[in-house]
Amino acid sequence: MSISHHLTDETLLRYAAGTLPAGPALVVATHLESCAKCRARLLAFEAVGGALLDALPPERMEPDALARLMARIDAQEAPAPETAPRRMPDFPGDIRLPAALSACEIGPWKWAGPGVRMSRVTVPGGGESGAVLLRIGAGRRLPEHGHGALELTQVIYGSFSDIYGRYGPGDVSETDEDVDHQPVVDASGECICLAALEGQMLFKGFLGRLAQPFVRF
Repeated sequence: MSISHHLTDETLLRYAAGTLPAGPALVVATHLESCAKCRARLLAFEAVGGALLDALPPERMEPDALARLMARIDAQEAPAPETAPRRMPDFPGDIRLPAALSACEIGPWKWAGPGVRMSRVTVPGGGESGAVLLRIGAGRRLPEHGHGALELTQVIYGSFSDIYGRYGPGDVSETDEDVDHQPVVDASGECICLAALEGQMLFKGFLGRLAQPFVRF
């Protein structure tokens, strides 16, 4: 897999520090599965962070600190109650979802505009911060839009293009409040992406504003 579009240093640093919301962190984890370059950069950032922690003076701990920590770990490791098998949305061909999604709850496909369907992805322990799978028909042009803050989009299947280039499987698109764009799916086939936001998509134009109430991450 040839990957041309990577995560920024800022986003990798936030991921290493654990300060990304659950939805964007899921997209980062998905990209890291297939991108050796970003994994290497992440390891470098984590090493620097570890060295900085080692350089800090030691802190006094309460006598029962270790016992309380182990009790919290034991509580988190309690087996989850059995649940009914999850219903998964249908996917084309032999597509395999990234391992990062294996613990997530994935909803059915729902209409999100002409030629566009959306499946909500709930991250365990992520609260209101989640992600969506987008399934967009061949040749479809999404409404032009901006962003309230960070938007991450990982291509799983197919490809799309915008003013910054073409994105294929493994590529990640990272935009923020300074960017307006209009992704267009290649005419050769549909595209499936995993996307997450901080804030909301801000659609431009009449048709985009009509679709706004239907597109909630």
